[in-house]
Amino acid sequence: METITKIISPQQDGATVRHILKAELHFSTHAVARLTRAERGILVNGRRARTVDLLHTGDVLTVETGDHRPPRVQPVPGDWPLPVIWEDGHLLVVDKPAGMTAHASNFLPDTPTVAGALAFSRGTDFIFHPVNRLDKGTTGLMVIAKSGYVHDLLRRSLHTDRFRREYLAVCVGTPPAPSGTIDAPIGRDETSTVRRCVRPDGAAAVSHYQVLAVRDGLTLVALLPETGRTHQLRVHMASIGCPLAGDWLYGTEDPNLIVRPALHSHRLTLTHPVTSERLHLTAPPPADLIRLFPDLAAAKKSPF
Repeated sequence: METITKIISPQQDGATVRHILKAELHFSTHAVARLTRAERGILVNGRRARTVDLLHTGDVLTVETGDHRPPRVQPVPGDWPLPVIWEDGHLLVVDKPAGMTAHASNFLPDTPTVAGALAFSRGTDFIFHPVNRLDKGTTGLMVIAKSGYVHDLLRRSLHTDRFRREYLAVCVGTPPAPSGTIDAPIGRDETSTVRRCVRPDGAAAVSHYQVLAVRDGLTLVALLPETGRTHQLRVHMASIGCPLAGDWLYGTEDPNLIVRPALHSHRLTLTHPVTSERLHLTAPPPADLIRLFPDLAAAKKSPF
């Protein structure tokens, strides 16, 4: 079981275990309750402790961060490739291929899943908490927490400088300016169960774009979302008249061009929620995007 350790400072002398867990380590009330039931969930100087116990300067507080029960619904394992880009005891970052969903769906029961791929390689008891979900057709970096605690910390940092994601996309047509910001609220399209649309009463949504190259009526763009609405980048690019190539939902399906929406989660800058290490990760562009823009493989620097 993964743990974190905190040495009590003079400023924290006299604080209760509960106070440090909630105010300093940001455990939720539910997580604290779960820790109290675990045999070695909370230790002070190597001995089991209660949340009401007082801490003193120099005390060593050790807390388990892992989940104490297996998942309620165990995924069906599948031998599907899922490259791991980075991993430690608290989280892992994978390079999700196209055609794979995060979890199994009743609508698509035979679709490969990230949960199934991890269950195959690590066992069905592996704890799976996806932090940034990617659409089935979207490729690239996807962050997975190994505990509910780490998942909660990462979710709080989404769309901040502590969790910054950049995408590469190919759109049809050319945006009105070489770079720009799309600030347009997004809500449900009442004519569809899956579509979203720009609408005045929608949730706030902001995306930044930068044109990288133009070729044969297509444009390669870098995208930086400030918010995380469903289908946000696809909806925003379509709203300025430049739907993503291959986007059957917001543009035109064209299997001769590309068989999926041309969107790739390319670059991630992440502050590790436990160690505070600053991670700078990239996932190489997939072959179907490189086919549209052969120079894409050489793209290294962020345009933002």
